Amino acid sequence: MTTRPTEEEDLIATLDVGTSSIRCLIFGSQRQVVAKHQIDIKRLYPHPSWVEQNAKEIITKSTECIQGAVTELTFAGYKIEKIKGLGISNQRETTVVWDKVSGEPLYNAILWLDNRTADLAEFFVNGKGQGERDCLQDICGLPIHPYFSALKLRWLMDNVPTVREAITRNTCLFGTVDSWVIWNLTGGVESGVHRTDVTNASRTMLMDLRSLQWSEKLLDFFDIPRAVLPVIHSSSQLYGATVGTAFAGKPIAGVLGDQMASMLGHGCITPGTAKNTYGTGCFLLANIGEEVKFSKCGLLTTVAYQLGPGAKPVYALEGSVAIAGAVITWLQQNLTIIQKAEDADELANTVQDNGGIYFVPAFSGLYAPYWDTEARGTICGLTEYVDKAHFVRAALESTAFQSCQILDAIQKDSGMQLTRLQADGGMSASNLLMQFQADMAGIPVCVPKMLEITSLGVAIAAAKAVNFVDFLQEGQPIIAGNVRQTYVPRITIEERMSKYSFWLEAVERSMHWAKDHSKAGPKTVTDAIEYAKATANEEAARHKLSRRSSFADGLTPYLVGATAGALSSLVLAGLLVLIIQAVHRR
Repeated sequence: MTTRPTEEEDLIATLDVGTSSIRCLIFGSQRQVVAKHQIDIKRLYPHPSWVEQNAKEIITKSTECIQGAVTELTFAGYKIEKIKGLGISNQRETTVVWDKVSGEPLYNAILWLDNRTADLAEFFVNGKGQGERDCLQDICGLPIHPYFSALKLRWLMDNVPTVREAITRNTCLFGTVDSWVIWNLTGGVESGVHRTDVTNASRTMLMDLRSLQWSEKLLDFFDIPRAVLPVIHSSSQLYGATVGTAFAGKPIAGVLGDQMASMLGHGCITPGTAKNTYGTGCFLLANIGEEVKFSKCGLLTTVAYQLGPGAKPVYALEGSVAIAGAVITWLQQNLTIIQKAEDADELANTVQDNGGIYFVPAFSGLYAPYWDTEARGTICGLTEYVDKAHFVRAALESTAFQSCQILDAIQKDSGMQLTRLQADGGMSASNLLMQFQADMAGIPVCVPKMLEITSLGVAIAAAKAVNFVDFLQEGQPIIAGNVRQTYVPRITIEERMSKYSFWLEAVERSMHWAKDHSKAGPKTVTDAIEYAKATANEEAARHKLSRRSSFADGLTPYLVGATAGALSSLVLAGLLVLIIQAVHRR
């Protein structure tokens, strides 16, 4: 892992606070990793679609991680005194509120993929938004959706008494994970600084993309007090000195949301370059330059980075997928189909294809380009032929299919034809997935040798702030010599389009599943027949009938996938629905 230490070699440290783990990496002057420590962090699921983490655990494990990396650094023969600065990258949108007097969190951290604010989002869309989900896009670049921090903060204000009380006392502070970590590492209640960077601020739905400051219009829209918000800094500047950890006295010099750090680490610094991170979720970002451009295809406009207080910001179009690697965890922990994540590739490779099934893992709705909070996980095309290997293969393929939809949208919005895709994250170790991604995207997919590309990106931002010239390697491509493997497309356009069309149909059938149907649908057999007759397409009618109740989910492969038949078949479908509803009511 380490190279031979040089006595006076300067170093740069990074702390990556992710959704599944916390990593501390220390880099040498040639961008080599000289020390590393990683600790897993738990997610909490108090209710369906709710996802949280213990905010105090984020800090204690960050401190442990730093100590572990320093121990390894010393053991390897490097000097901690040579660390010039610290860069912090983090899971974005995740929301923390705490009391600045006691230093205690006022609630668990609400994670980015939490969906509890779905109804609140609809309230704002149909109220102040007058039915337009994108009514704030021209300010913040984002749709009104549970993904972003503003709604999470609004929910906390509305539902947690201690948060309201702290706001009344003027002791409440809000931040994304970077702000929470920075405040604690710089001294907390004694001397902590309340800061965030432009990339994380751009994910709150509260920052103006052009001014890079909090927007009064957005604050008024969500009725959020400005006093709880951190000061916005650039991605590369001195934030404050660390206190009370093994890094004590070292300046925090760079901060980036994890996906933006990944962009920088990949060298996506010119318009038209793009990267995809295959982690818990999937995040595809394309550099669009220094001018703000808004999507018409369901993508987000976000700040990619700003390398210094006086530097121009660089923007990106982004498509986010809620469930990518998380579906493998689900197969492992919930269904016990595999024993460990690494088994997924091995099992999927025992079959030639997905057996005709298409798995849409919309466990918490669909993100880009649909933004449908009512979508739910769906499997289409199920037959007796399918076994667990087909199931796992379809799960892996779902990540590539979702990424293809984002690639299509990016190219339509930007007018740029992407020529390759940089890949990183845990799932990029899957040869099957990377090859399938290249096949479906129709462009090469490049995987780097050093997978800790997010940490490299924020290390570059921190190194710039402390003038670590050797590390910056000015004039040299960031990705030079760092490509482990390039996957090139191997299938025909006809094969690609056939698979893609099946996927799109499966997605359509997953959408709006969680709608309340208690007052809709046929109540009698006669109603069921009339309902079917009134539908222009008999197959579509049977599809709708089969979805009157969530209990019908297991029948979908039969009611939806069957060949369109005579009206007598529709009557049978109606009877089945009525039976299912009766069971449901009992």
